[in-house]
Formats: sequence, C-alpha cells, structure tokens
Amino acid sequence: MGKKDKKPKTAEQKARVAAKQEKKATQKQKKGKTKAAADSDVEDVDLDDIRAEYEQQQAQFLKVTESLCEPPSARSSATIIGSPSCKELLLFGGEYFNGALATFYNDLFVYLIDKDEWRKVTSPNSPLPRSGHAWTRSTAGDIYLFGGEFSSPKQGTFYHYNDFWKLDPSSREWTRIESKKGPPARSGHRMTFFKGYIVLFGGFQDTSQQTKYLQDLWLYDTHNFTWYNPLLPPATQKPDPRSSFSMHPHDAGAILYGGYSRVKATANAGKTKGGGQASRSVLKPLVHQDTWFLRITQPSTDAPANTPPTIRWERRKKPVNSPNPSRAGATQVYHKGRGIAFGGVHDVEESEEGMDSEFFDNLLAWNIDRNRFFQLTLRRPRAMAKRQVDDRSNRKGRGKLDEEELLRNLATLEVKGTLDAVETSPKQIQAEPEVAPTKPMKSSLFNMPHPRFNAQLAVEDDILYIFGGTFEQGDREYTFDEMWAIDLGKLDGVQEIYKRELDNWQASEHDSDDSASDDEDQSEDDDVDEGNTGVPLLTLDSESPTDIKEAVMLEDPENVSGDTPIATATDTRPYPRPFENLREFFSRTSTAWQDRVLDKMRKGDPSINRSIKELRKLAFDQAETMWWDCREEITALEDEQEAAGISDIVSISDRNNVSGAVGRRR
Repeated sequence: MGKKDKKPKTAEQKARVAAKQEKKATQKQKKGKTKAAADSDVEDVDLDDIRAEYEQQQAQFLKVTESLCEPPSARSSATIIGSPSCKELLLFGGEYFNGALATFYNDLFVYLIDKDEWRKVTSPNSPLPRSGHAWTRSTAGDIYLFGGEFSSPKQGTFYHYNDFWKLDPSSREWTRIESKKGPPARSGHRMTFFKGYIVLFGGFQDTSQQTKYLQDLWLYDTHNFTWYNPLLPPATQKPDPRSSFSMHPHDAGAILYGGYSRVKATANAGKTKGGGQASRSVLKPLVHQDTWFLRITQPSTDAPANTPPTIRWERRKKPVNSPNPSRAGATQVYHKGRGIAFGGVHDVEESEEGMDSEFFDNLLAWNIDRNRFFQLTLRRPRAMAKRQVDDRSNRKGRGKLDEEELLRNLATLEVKGTLDAVETSPKQIQAEPEVAPTKPMKSSLFNMPHPRFNAQLAVEDDILYIFGGTFEQGDREYTFDEMWAIDLGKLDGVQEIYKRELDNWQASEHDSDDSASDDEDQSEDDDVDEGNTGVPLLTLDSESPTDIKEAVMLEDPENVSGDTPIATATDTRPYPRPFENLREFFSRTSTAWQDRVLDKMRKGDPSINRSIKELRKLAFDQAETMWWDCREEITALEDEQEAAGISDIVSISDRNNVSGAVGRRR
C-alpha cells in the first residue's frame, strides 16, 4: 500500500524538478542576452587608455605631499605593512566592487599610531592603480612592491602588472626599478626577505578565458640589483602552483604554507544516448594545506659578484592542529617567529548553481619552528595581585600627604572659624584646578570582529591590526570598511580604530530577477527532496615528506603532543612563568641569558670584545625570542590557573630579600 501511494508522489516530484530546470534554463537565456547588452561597452574599453589617463593625472603632482585625511575608503586586496623606522602603518592600493562596477586605487595612506591620524600621500611617481599585488620590507628598511592586476570597470578585461617598485618609508618617495630579466606579470603572489634578497613565489595570471596558476621562484639581489630565477632539476620536489598562500622569513631562508588554486577534475555529465555515463572536464577549487621550507645558501665570499645563491625546497609534514575545516583567505602576518592568521572561508560546492560557504573569525598563531597551530583567545584584564606590597611601599608617601592636608585645614580653620567653612569656602572652590577634557577613548570589545576572509593584517610594536576583509551572503559581496587592533601580548580585547557602515550593494536588474527567482525556487525545494548533492571542497594533504638528514633546524611535529611539558631535559634555557610579562621575565633571568651569550662567544671567537650594553642587548633578544616562543603554552597555563582561582605565582626564592611578616615556610 505504501509503494502504491509513493509512485504518484515521485512522479509529481519529477514533474516539479523538470519544470524548475526548464524555468532556470529560460532565465539563463534571458540573463545572457541582458548581460551581453549591458556589457557591450566593456569590449570597447581600452585599458591602455585608462592607464594613460591615470598617468596624466599623476603627472600633475609636482612633489611628494602628505596631508591629513579621513581613513581609507572600503577596499579589498590592498597591502598594509608596519613601517620599519617608527610607529606607522603604510597602506597602498586595493579595489572595491559594489556589485556593478569595480574601482581600483593607487593611494598611499599612512596611519600615525601615536596620534591616531591618517595621512594621504600624493606623488608624481607612484605605481598605477592595482590590487592583488605584494610587497615586503628588506633588511635595509626599504619596501619593495611587485605586480598586481587592473581591470575594466565591469571586469570584462584584465591587465596584470610586471613592474617593480621601491618605497622609502621616511621620505614616502617611490622609485621604479628597471630590469631586463624579471618575473612575468602576475597577481596573488607573495613576497618575503632573506638577508640581502627579496623572495617572490607563485601567483596567477587571468586572461578572462582561463586562469593560470604559477609555481616559479624569483630572488632579487638588493646589492647587485639583479633578478635570479633558480632552475631546479626536473625530479626535484617543489610546491604546486598556487596563489593566496602565506610566506614568512626564516633565519635560513623562507617558509611557505597553504594556498589556493583550481585544478582540472572529471565530473559526471549525465547519460549518453547509448545508456553509458558521460563525463566532462571541470575546474575544482583546491585548498592547499602543505608546508615547504625554502633553504637559501649564499655564495661564498670568494665567488664572483653575480653568483646566484643556492636554493632547495624541503617539504615539511602537515602542521599539528591545522585549521579544521580547511579554509581559504586566512591571511597571515609574521610576528616573532610565528604566523598570525585571522578569518578564512570554507566552501562546499553544492551544485553549478551555488556555493555554500562558512566564514570564520578565529585568531591563530602558527609557531614556525614547532610547526604547530595554537588558538589565540581574548582574555579580560585581570586585577593586579600585589596590593599588599604596593600599600607597604606607599604608606610613607600617603602619610606625608595626609599631614599636609591636615595643616591646610588647620590654617583655614583659624581664618574661617568652622570646619563647614573649609568645605564650602568659595575661594577654595575657585582655586581647584580645572580638569582638562580628555580625548574620548576608543571602544574595546571582548569578541572577535565579524567573520571574514582576505583581511589585510599588519603588526607594529606587538599590536595586530586587521584592515577590511570580505564577507559574502548569497550573491552579495560585502567589503568591510573598518580597522581593529589586538595586543598580541595581552590579548585583552579588540580595539576599534575606525568603523563605517557598509555601502549598499548595487545589483543590476537581471541580478535582482535572479534573486527573486531563487527565493521562489527555494520555496519549491522545500517540497521537493532531490537528495544531497553536496561535493566537499578538495583539500590537499601532505604526501610522504622527505627526510631532512642535514642541517635540521625545524622540530618534527609528530614528536610534539598536547601533553608535552614546556620545559624539557635537553633545553636548559630559562622559561617564563605564568602571569609574568616580558620585562619581569628578563629581570629574573638576565644573568642566565648573559651567561649563555658569553659561553657562545667563547666557543666562537674569544677575541671578540663586546661592551656590557651590547651583551645585555643580545641577552634581551634571546629572552624575548623565548618569551614569544612559549607564549601560547603559558597563556593556556594562565587560563587553567585562573579557572582554579590562582591569579599569581610568586617564587619563595625571589622573596628572600623582602622584609615583612612573612615567616619561613612551614
């Protein structure tokens, strides 16, 4: 009986599905005709004419000027970096798409952190408008920029740059570097630095018909002003073509993690007339999760001047605690041996009609040497637990202040005659100094900014800055017009630098028709069960890693477990304690670090003479590296102890010189 009742229902479902597919085919045909008419002017746009017009406008500036301005407008795919010389942030380029037209920028903005001011820099010689470019700092303090992309307003035609620029952060002056042999045009690539070299890898080229992902490596010698394209043997392992990955500097080269690309795959295309299964070739999105170390060996001192360095790619194992699920657009920025990542998006391709996406607001720290990810969580500021010591040290000062106040009251009493006059004296009220109006404090939150992907990150003075980012809802794409700051040492909240409301999405007429029809189709889908056709996004796991038997400087992640204690028998370096900041850590362990520096100098070259100030600076650098290297584990211990009611830990050995009522331990 049940089967008989089910047949008419199944036939009805098939009829609804067929009607729905016919309706969508008609809408696609109408949409194609409307789009062809709307985009008819795209083919007539000459990108060379647009770029020439930008050059003419730029030539009107006679010198480099810097003026006070509002924060930058909303934009994506820009670049932001901390200034090497002072507390400043530099932001350049980017694009904004409102649903109908794309606008590209070549503005250079400077954010003065101490003054909380934005400055706009105009120059007669600066790169043309672009997005998807890359830049990095050099060891000398200059900033190098390469590539990027530019398109027509309706994104019908694309142009990729292959120009190379140097920016002086102090004078704000751009200089174009001309070279005969350099990297081809691209965008979505990444750059970093190693000693006197600028390292460039990957990216993509979009020709409107197809997208080609790249895997070539380029090194620029900042001393000899020469590009090198090291060619590896065919059998040598190297990273697959990709873009939007993370690349960080290292003492022995560079580190690469993750990325995004689209690869060819085979999909079912229905059945043939003979009843067989047809297939077609499609491009599937691929999120890379592998890690590579680029080892760079500089030429010997007696080698010719133009001798290129020796490079080798070494594959590492997959990092421990990698983000799950895998995500694209989780931007990273380098900070004290770690890659700080924020946000990202995980896509699940349901069908050819749409994509289901999950956005994230996680803040992660990738410890490069340990090859391990840590979750960074915000923590509310805790009260200081040293009131008793402060009261003892300030008792004398408070007594002196109370004595002075008593003498003033006695003097006033002799003149006025009563204590009430002391409280209500008009002269005394007028003599009180006026409190100067304080500058309004910026709002601070204890939750992360809205989930997003492709946010621009920068670190300056241990403060993480999050600029912009993109969020998608349905067919609409929102670009955030805001910037936030997080103290990576304290993690005591998210400070708002500025925030503006999002602009309205400018959807075209046929897009609105599509959204209406999609809503109607959704209501029909509630009654029709077509089965789960979701296809998860492809993820690339590491293949069998190569064994590094020589010059091993990176820890095997398989030997690191979540229960491994921080201090080990083989590591004799001092370790930070819970609730101990960097200054307290170095004050407690400075002697041990200086002894380590002296021992290292004796083993190396005993004739090297260093002043006490230089020795202390080297010792502090090592202590700072250790403090940041253990920061995530120490934070976890602090959270556990605070949950148990422990707010501070004091060593008895550190209190031997403290006098008071504290007796010996019983």
